[in-house]
Amino acid sequence: MAALLTHHLPIHCSKSYSDSAWKPLCFPAKIGIPSCHVPKKLVLSPRSVDEKISNNTFSANGPGPSTPTRPKVRRHTISVFVGDESGMINRIAGVFARRGYNIESLAVGLNKDKALFTIVVSGTERVLQQVVEQLQKLVNVWKVEDLSNEPQVERELMLIKVNADPKFRAEIKWLVDIFRAKIVDISEHSLTIEVTGDPGKMVAVQRNLSKFGIKEIARTGKIALRREKMGASAPFWRFSAASYPDLQETLPVNALAGARDRPVISEADASGGGDVYPVESSDGFTMNQILDAHWGVLIDDDTSGLQSHTLSMLVNDSPGVLNIVTGVFARRGYNLQSLAVGHAETEGLSRITTVVPGTDESIRKLVQQLYKLVDLHEVRDLTALPFAERELMLIKIAVNAAARRDVLDIANIFRAKAVDVSGHTITLELTGDLDKMVALQRLLEPYGICEVARTGRVALVRESGVDSKYLRGYSFPL
Repeated sequence: MAALLTHHLPIHCSKSYSDSAWKPLCFPAKIGIPSCHVPKKLVLSPRSVDEKISNNTFSANGPGPSTPTRPKVRRHTISVFVGDESGMINRIAGVFARRGYNIESLAVGLNKDKALFTIVVSGTERVLQQVVEQLQKLVNVWKVEDLSNEPQVERELMLIKVNADPKFRAEIKWLVDIFRAKIVDISEHSLTIEVTGDPGKMVAVQRNLSKFGIKEIARTGKIALRREKMGASAPFWRFSAASYPDLQETLPVNALAGARDRPVISEADASGGGDVYPVESSDGFTMNQILDAHWGVLIDDDTSGLQSHTLSMLVNDSPGVLNIVTGVFARRGYNLQSLAVGHAETEGLSRITTVVPGTDESIRKLVQQLYKLVDLHEVRDLTALPFAERELMLIKIAVNAAARRDVLDIANIFRAKAVDVSGHTITLELTGDLDKMVALQRLLEPYGICEVARTGRVALVRESGVDSKYLRGYSFPL
């Protein structure tokens, strides 16, 4: 196309913008031959390629075809069942860190030989599917599934410490009753509140209490269990002999869920037997597929000085931070007993609460190494301080109509709530300390436990100074 070189060349448009006069246009630089249809405004950017072309966009052949819409970014809940070993948390967090994903929340139910991870990340459907495939390639990973597209029971636990001026304390207690929360510690100028529910409820509680002044927040990650289907085609139909006493003689051996050591079966066998976590054939290796509740209990009279230490860390909420922090533990051979990651009270920060066994000297050196990390703001060892600790568990039990009443009676004693009921299962939600989890799970084992999802322990320092752990040691008067 030939170009005209000029400084100020007036050109009359082929079409007037008003009926009364022709308006000249001056082009101070190099111009081309004007098109027959001149747009009012032409804006081109790389981003416009992925967006719909508007009616006023310039096109030589008229309006162009609409481009396909960009894939939607949404939250995904990923469940990962693994054989637990030292460094497993670091390896799983590394898969997300290398791809630039920021883990929004992480809840880990840890045992000595296995663990169940519940991870919440945001991303597109196609890219998250690639991440799931990469997780399945890791050594000692047994099952990975995305629960986002299925009906699920989701719960989260939060401990929140707020300023409680005496003149506002009645209003705070009113809000606690509305959200069905509990007060776990009270002092002269603060209240510590325990809240359980879905993530939306956590946000609502936080917004309503923010006007009083939030001092600290400790949140677990979200945990989820699939809601059960109705009918005989459901995976846990006729699952437990204890729940179906009239079928004890006819049930197959692999249908008993309460057995301590049940063989690991292949995925093909699991589809017919109703196993929760199918894995590769292990040539006779036995593994109980259900998380055991008593992992993490150490003997108080241990003469070696080994005890569980509760560490609370405040870190930046950015991709790769969890991988860096867990790498410090993995390189030193620490096997974490508990891990909970959630948003902190300040925007852009996350709080990591972990329980790790060790002596006072070894934990002191570990804290010094953690302080060298750039993304870490604060580390506190709460072991020697009076603190309130809580844990959340979802447990699915196989029951029929006859056994359901007995299970609900046990749940009422432990103040557990039924959050899902089907014709053959019931799902309970329980919050409390580790001993409470152990007691309930052992009582429910004869009925047949289908699935267990647990968060790590979260803890906040008691402003009242009351150490309830030592109060339990006092004997009752005779």
